[in-house]
Formats: sequence, C-alpha cells, structure tokens
Amino acid sequence: MRILGVDCGTERTGYGVIDSDGRRHELVAWGVVEAGSGAPLARRILEISHGLEQVLARWEPQEAAVEEVFYAANVKTALKLAHVRGAVLMLLARAGLACAEYSALEVKTTAVGYGRASKEQVRKMVASLLGLPEPLPSEDASDALAVAICHASRAAYGAALRRSRQEVAP
Repeated sequence: MRILGVDCGTERTGYGVIDSDGRRHELVAWGVVEAGSGAPLARRILEISHGLEQVLARWEPQEAAVEEVFYAANVKTALKLAHVRGAVLMLLARAGLACAEYSALEVKTTAVGYGRASKEQVRKMVASLLGLPEPLPSEDASDALAVAICHASRAAYGAALRRSRQEVAP
C-alpha cells in the first residue's frame, strides 16, 4: 500500500510517501512544503495546499496519515497549526483518501519504541526502517515518514487482528 504521511507546520510542512506491507517499508518520496514565515497565515495555508496537491498528483497515495495537534504552551501557535491541519485534512478528503490521525506519542512509540524519543532518535530510526544509509536532513520529512510508518504498522496490525478474530469465530 502507498501511504502519505504529513507533519503539519505553519511555515514548513513535511511529507513522506512510502510503500509498505506493514512490516517492510520502502521510501518513495520525501520533502518539505515551504510556506514562508513572513506571509499571512491564509497565504501559507494556500502554499501548503498547493504543494501537497502536487505530491498527491505525482505519487498517488492510497491512504494518508497526519499527526494530531500537540499541546503547545502558546495557544496562538496551536490554533494556527490547527488551521493548517484542517486545510490538509480537507485536501486529503477531497482527494478521496482515507486519512488517519495519530498523536506524537503513538508515532514515536510505533516508529522508535519509546514515546518520548527525541527528534534525532526518530530521524535515525526512520532511516533504519527505510534502509537508508543515513538520516534525512529534514526533521519535518523524517517526522512525516514516521507518521506514515506508524499508519502502515497499525493498519497491518488491525488487519491481522480482524483475520484472527474471523478464524476463531464459530
């Protein structure tokens, strides 16, 4: 299955596309949509939307996953991030993609095995899981790939659980 992972940000939104069977993950594409810090929020959201539309058109993912909004000490920052996430979720829904949402704790636990892993630990584990010679230079893209890996792993686990329940059912 081809999965798009998105790590939303108001200035930089990371994305990562993988092909996965739930256990093995292969890197397809990664990048960052730069929205610029000086532009008004509406313009940044538009830039992020346009960038992700191009990603969808080029790589044609079958499913998507986005990281949930985390608690931020600055409420204004959290609200701006929620606006970006809303635009991304709408874009994915318009594209007809099933979209899952995961907390940072779920993503880190699935990808690294520890929910309080550092950004550097996530970067290293993502590189390892994807068979890359070294971590990606972008934390945003690495985080997005961790979201995609989390979704692939959880979707595979859920499917295996459903199959086992069907086998047990009378």
